[in-house]
Amino acid sequence: MEKSVQITLIIVSAIVVLALIGLNIFSGTSTSNTVSVNGLATVEAMPDLVAVYFYVETKADTAKEAKDNNAEIVDNVITALLKERFERKDIVTQSFSVNPNYEWNNGDNKQKGYIAQHYLKVEMSSDETDKIGEAIDAIVDNAASLSYVNFELSQEKQNEYKVQALKEATQDARIKAEAIASGLGKQLGNIVSTSDSSFDYYPWRMYEMAAGASVSEAKQAVTDIQPGEQEIQGRVSVVYKLR
Repeated sequence: MEKSVQITLIIVSAIVVLALIGLNIFSGTSTSNTVSVNGLATVEAMPDLVAVYFYVETKADTAKEAKDNNAEIVDNVITALLKERFERKDIVTQSFSVNPNYEWNNGDNKQKGYIAQHYLKVEMSSDETDKIGEAIDAIVDNAASLSYVNFELSQEKQNEYKVQALKEATQDARIKAEAIASGLGKQLGNIVSTSDSSFDYYPWRMYEMAAGASVSEAKQAVTDIQPGEQEIQGRVSVVYKLR
């Protein structure tokens, strides 16, 4: 075979291969024969935890003094909570920091020592709301400050409700996609892609300490409050082929 013929065949083969590759890419990425839907599901969730949030704030001339004074108060609060039958694992640090303390004075922001801030929470079962008052007393009687009280879901319950919500949202997405396909005179094919859009869960505030509010008002506000079912939403996005 002549060399010129060989070169021609190689060029033609290369063109054919490139055309097939282009066709494959186009057919794989084309969205002209797909349907994209969002699935939504709402489930009823019963909180299984009560969390009392509090903080300790101390100021001193040096960072070490501020930190040490803060640690002493936190230790006293924890000791008092343990005496009230709370377990150490149920007392959780949210954040801790020691920073320069700046104060405005005659229009000038000047450093005045250091400030240590320790934010914590103590958890109990939602069927132990009678212990909220004991927790508040242990906190404020030892120079800590109450922030707020929440009904919450444990991590185990969050996972349980997340599975349920996203599963039902996925079913909702398929129902919508099938309806659209039917309206177009087509059938639903394989899934092209799917994504978890969101799982909405927020703790439910029972009480938030307002400026000037007393401890007795806080304890009275949470007396006899029982958790009720709350709505949690799950969302998914799914793309189906149509055939």
